[in-house]
Amino acid sequence: MMKYKRFLIIFLPMLCFCNLFSCKELPKGITKQKPLNILVIIADDAGWNDVGYNGSEINTPTIDWLANNGVQLNRFYANPTCSPSRVSLLTGMPASRIGIVAPISDKSNKTLPDSTVTLPQALKKHNYQNALFGKWHLGLNISNGPNAFGFDYSYGFLHGQIDQYTHRYKNGDASWYRNDTMIEEEGHTTDLVTNEAITWLTKKRDTTKNFYIQLAYSAPHFPLQEEDKWKAPYLNSITDSSRRDYAAAMSHMDHSIGLVLETLKQQNLEDNTLVIFISDNGAMENWYPLNQYDGKFEPNPVLGSNFPLRDWKTSNYEGAIRVPAIMYWKNHLEPQTNANFMSISDVMPTILSLIGQNIPKGVEGVNVWPSIQDSETKTTHDIYVRGHIQESLIHKPWKIIRSRNKDDSPASYELFNIEIDPEEKDNIISKDIAVTSKMKLLLDKQFAKDDKTVNKALE
Repeated sequence: MMKYKRFLIIFLPMLCFCNLFSCKELPKGITKQKPLNILVIIADDAGWNDVGYNGSEINTPTIDWLANNGVQLNRFYANPTCSPSRVSLLTGMPASRIGIVAPISDKSNKTLPDSTVTLPQALKKHNYQNALFGKWHLGLNISNGPNAFGFDYSYGFLHGQIDQYTHRYKNGDASWYRNDTMIEEEGHTTDLVTNEAITWLTKKRDTTKNFYIQLAYSAPHFPLQEEDKWKAPYLNSITDSSRRDYAAAMSHMDHSIGLVLETLKQQNLEDNTLVIFISDNGAMENWYPLNQYDGKFEPNPVLGSNFPLRDWKTSNYEGAIRVPAIMYWKNHLEPQTNANFMSISDVMPTILSLIGQNIPKGVEGVNVWPSIQDSETKTTHDIYVRGHIQESLIHKPWKIIRSRNKDDSPASYELFNIEIDPEEKDNIISKDIAVTSKMKLLLDKQFAKDDKTVNKALE
């Protein structure tokens, strides 16, 4: 009997821990005492040059702190627009595989297919409680909201852009909800989303479970409706009032992120929480609302900045798809600037690999954790990105872009060596026939894998 008790004391904890990580070899850095929590923070339309650590005139001290104390993912690629990026984050595949290549809008019934295993659904099998705060934009009805795809708790808005105070979509549709109920609340979207996340962390979550939080802000997406206190720091440094309003939205979000990070610290969660910060796509150049919101808002001639990268949101140039991204995990990741090529589709398999979970069938992203830990461990996978006007493929150091035309004329191609020409100034499509042929073939192979109804619609 004594031997049996000794066996239980020694081996039972080991068996429980083995079960937690599916008896796989643990990735370097995982601690047995505190299983890993994940916090993914998503800015909406924040450009390359809209964060302080990339040289922006906008003050983002919290994001800069994450960058200076974590890993700056210097070549992290998202999609040209918001809904596709959220698809790739939650499914680990190019969004075009399920036919989402543009923002979901108005009365669209487009959403994630039931057959797709999402990141939250995979995590639920591993003792995770999942919560989304803020923007969903992958289904505009409660029935195809976050709770239908693995989130245990959700709060925020279903649509892509909303009035920050009425929380209604540009056509007047209601969009604010908590779990399966549409609600009316007062307050600025940034504050409401932040406060709900803090309340959930401190009072509502199941403390016996690990957590996955997706904190998806509306900032700095228009319409810009910020209090004077957020604009005041820029009265002398930014002369354009539109850009100043945009900077205020960034500062408001940055401050709010700081409140959430401080909550993690107060709850003794900082040491075992991986924090990921990304933007869903590059910045927009401007906004002319026309009849949106019944003409309530003035135009914004100047919004974000992707400098020195080329072009704006919706294109497949670097300014649209190469976005600010950071990973921070206290005492587990050394501060560094990491130039390895990574995609938003890599987030899901990387997280699941970190906790020893099997990667669902259909996931095309790869586990890039070894390259995040050590920048000398190079990534080698291709990155395919398809928008609604262009598609691109990166096979480093090359990037090919195909632009489709609205008429029946043939598509046009551009080829860049983005390692030596990140600003995409030198189109070498006609200068290296061998590379051009190879890149066209690789692009066609990826394009052929996409949802056939989308391909047919674009023929």
